[in-house]
Amino acid sequence: MGASSHLHPVDSAGVERAHAAGLGGAEAERLGALLALLSDQTRLRILFVLVSVEELCVGDLALALDISMDQSSYALKQLRGAGLVQTRRAGRVVNYRLADGFPRQLLEHCLRELLTISEREARS
Repeated sequence: MGASSHLHPVDSAGVERAHAAGLGGAEAERLGALLALLSDQTRLRILFVLVSVEELCVGDLALALDISMDQSSYALKQLRGAGLVQTRRAGRVVNYRLADGFPRQLLEHCLRELLTISEREARS
């Protein structure tokens, strides 16, 4: 069904509100790429840990999550490239933390709510 298939809205005020509230193509693409990062369990788990723990190095994250250092390092590289985490060097150790301005409370709340919804649906 193409864009011209439905020319006359049933609820023109609703269509106007939806159009004004919608994401533009570039915004949707950026947001989609960020959400795709969260589709990987390792990256998601790292972000979740960094919500609770101020910062950790690659090796400590690997130990905490019971994953290899290679997995930890690769996931952190992707998260850093997306601007979601940043580093702080302490001598030879590089610590990772959530980027300044990262909505940590929002992320934690959203993830916990999604888990609750998923568990409720699984029981139904």
